Amino acid sequence: MSHADTASDRLVSLRRDLHRHPEPAWREFRTTSRIVDELEAIGVDELLVGSEFIDPATRMGVPEKAEIDRWYEAAREAGAREDVLDRTGGVTGALAVVRSGDGPTIGLRVDIDGLPRSESEAADHVPAAEGFRSETGAMHACGHDAHVTFGIGVVESIVNGEEFDGTLKVVFQPAEEVIGGGKAVAESGWFDDCDHLLAAHIGLDHPTGEVVAGIDGFLAVHHFEATFTGEPAHAGGQPNEGANAVQALAAAVENLYAIPRHEDGPTRVNAGVVEGGSAPNIIPEEAHLEGEVRGKTTELKEYMRDRATSVIESAAEMHGCGVEIDAVGDAPSARSDDAVVDVVERVANRTSGVETVPRRDDLGGSEDATYIMQRVQDNGGTAAYVGIGTDHPGGHHTSTFDVDEPSLGIGVDVLTDSVRRLAEDGGNGESDTE
Repeated sequence: MSHADTASDRLVSLRRDLHRHPEPAWREFRTTSRIVDELEAIGVDELLVGSEFIDPATRMGVPEKAEIDRWYEAAREAGAREDVLDRTGGVTGALAVVRSGDGPTIGLRVDIDGLPRSESEAADHVPAAEGFRSETGAMHACGHDAHVTFGIGVVESIVNGEEFDGTLKVVFQPAEEVIGGGKAVAESGWFDDCDHLLAAHIGLDHPTGEVVAGIDGFLAVHHFEATFTGEPAHAGGQPNEGANAVQALAAAVENLYAIPRHEDGPTRVNAGVVEGGSAPNIIPEEAHLEGEVRGKTTELKEYMRDRATSVIESAAEMHGCGVEIDAVGDAPSARSDDAVVDVVERVANRTSGVETVPRRDDLGGSEDATYIMQRVQDNGGTAAYVGIGTDHPGGHHTSTFDVDEPSLGIGVDVLTDSVRRLAEDGGNGESDTE
């Protein structure tokens, strides 16, 4: 009997509960408490939360303390356990370790944060129709509620299933949506001894019953914020005495999009948030820009980052303004290793409910799981990013996104059996062939 058959109702219930209580990056306190509840009920050898395994100084994309405090209190009011909240040290996320024998160490990374957007109230939107629409004002519009469910399901299947020889480490990573948590997890050192790593994502325009054994084509990404400071003046009476921060901002935005593209591969740039000024008759003294650059490789991302920095600083100087540029998110490119892709492909081909297994696919976007993948690979291990298809109405990050719940069991089956196979022979043996 598959893990999906034995755990289906419980997995669906867990995912719906998580969907009803989404929390944005670095604010996932209620989510962390819920994860701890599940892992304690299963029984793991080691369970760490928040600052017990993540150094707060390594985080990126961290909101203001007042914002974190607001969500911390909201989590308490929503039933988050006081002891878990205390243990977090104000940092979200969890790490579960299962030790069973002297076999290799296998890692699994799943992300846990929602998006700061509202969810559809339409009658044909399943969460609204069946009573598990978000209650927080945020939304699980990218399937991270399903990812948490995968992680819990895999731990439960390994602990309670057939004998497992090795160590399993599952990280429930915060702050993927701001590209802010992957680096912190990688630098924790907890995955330095991993022989093999799996990371997973649901959907990605693949239908239920389809599994992508290895995803490549990650665009390396860099998120930045730039604050321009000028001199205020009366726009009618003394315009010559001002230094217009919005004018500097406008020049920066125009010239960011004029950065020459590179012969070595695709590059991207976007000015996503542009704001400034206080009144129509005041020369603006401050303006703010939030943007990103991407590249097919880490080197191309760095090329775009350097050119963007030069553009922004030149625009400020041109208009007599100062500028401060802060990095708020960053992730390298990565590639799935053939040895792990082989294992996932063979496992998926014999999994109930799986109809098609594309061997590889290009993501065409960015993901900070790449930090952990690269860390494992740099230490001599192998890694792969796995896609679990789901029929999802609406695209990722839209108000109507939802998960087709039969895909939950498929994901648990594929990931659990891949963990077991990697622990047995790392994909080098033939014991898994029919």
